[in-house]
Amino acid sequence: MLFKLIIVALFVIIVVVLARAFVSLAQDRGRGTRTVRALSWRIGLSLLLFALLILGYFMGWIHPHGISRP
Repeated sequence: MLFKLIIVALFVIIVVVLARAFVSLAQDRGRGTRTVRALSWRIGLSLLLFALLILGYFMGWIHPHGISRP
């Protein structure tokens, strides 16, 4: 259960960083570096989320839905 909460929290943080990048893009009008920095953070967090999902699957902490096992 804790692992799933970490996954959800990380996803929410990714969405917040994406929104922050959008706001900085609108305010700076493409002249600042805040947008690039925020999007770089989003990419890093997305890679971390993907790695955690793969780790959780192989460790047996999470299971995919809709796949029948023989």
